[in-house]
Amino acid sequence: TILSLANEGYRAYAIDLWGCGYSSKPPRDSLVAQSVNGEQKRFTKDYPEIMKGAELGSACGTKTRIRDVEKSHPLKSPYNFYTWSELLQDFCNQVIQPKTSVTLVSNSIGTISALQALIDQPNSFNGIFIVSPNFRELHSAEVPLSQISMPVIRSVQKLLREKGQSLFDTLAKPNTVKQILKEPYAVQSAVDDVLVDVLLTPLLTEGASQVVFDTLSYSAGPLPELQLFSAGPLPELQLSDVRKPVWITYGEEDPWTPRARVDALQDKECVEKVVSLPGVGHCPHDEAPELVEPLLFEFLNRLSRKG
Repeated sequence: TILSLANEGYRAYAIDLWGCGYSSKPPRDSLVAQSVNGEQKRFTKDYPEIMKGAELGSACGTKTRIRDVEKSHPLKSPYNFYTWSELLQDFCNQVIQPKTSVTLVSNSIGTISALQALIDQPNSFNGIFIVSPNFRELHSAEVPLSQISMPVIRSVQKLLREKGQSLFDTLAKPNTVKQILKEPYAVQSAVDDVLVDVLLTPLLTEGASQVVFDTLSYSAGPLPELQLFSAGPLPELQLSDVRKPVWITYGEEDPWTPRARVDALQDKECVEKVVSLPGVGHCPHDEAPELVEPLLFEFLNRLSRKG
């Protein structure tokens, strides 16, 4: 897809966000890590650490749930969506240095960072193309019976951080990673040795396991439905509002993304289109790029016409 974009004259970048891929992974509590923590000075009276009475969707797509949403990382870890949002903004401003607006393209959990960047610095971005949004099922607002289940989940998270290295080392093997990937990938042939190497090798770099455990403990932060919320009675929602065009696509065979809940995002004012793709899973851009590319180019052309 990146090659296709380049062939059409677009400047395309695929970047490793801090703590991911081959980027730096300093310890959570180190001075350098905390100095760039995107949660520093983030929360105010109008943007509190806990959003009370937020409206969230459900797997069936027709029901809504009212929940309190915690937004601050329980460990005060710098590996959070606000940090990654700031990194996307800095990359845009300092590296790309665009003469026109930048279009964001995201997949899965990366969607949260991209949406937050669009919210935080709307003048730098003209829209976002989302592939298989992630609803963050381990978020405290998403976990069923959270008052009962979250203490148990936090105990497991703590155990993993303190004793989980041996388990991480056991799972970080090519054959194991390949088997794990075959769950979300409907097109099994796409799970080849190249893909495994691309995902596994960075996980073997120094500090990677601790970032993974921090991420598994990240049962807070922004949620996509609130980021896409276009009008609401809560004042903090007015600061969490995406006002740029959003297109969403997802695989119909994706076991991690509830179809009805994705389709319900069409009701958000900024979401112009939601398209399901047959025969593919959680990463349709990798499983069947010939299905995703036409949609992406249609979206880019729509933004060009608007501009």
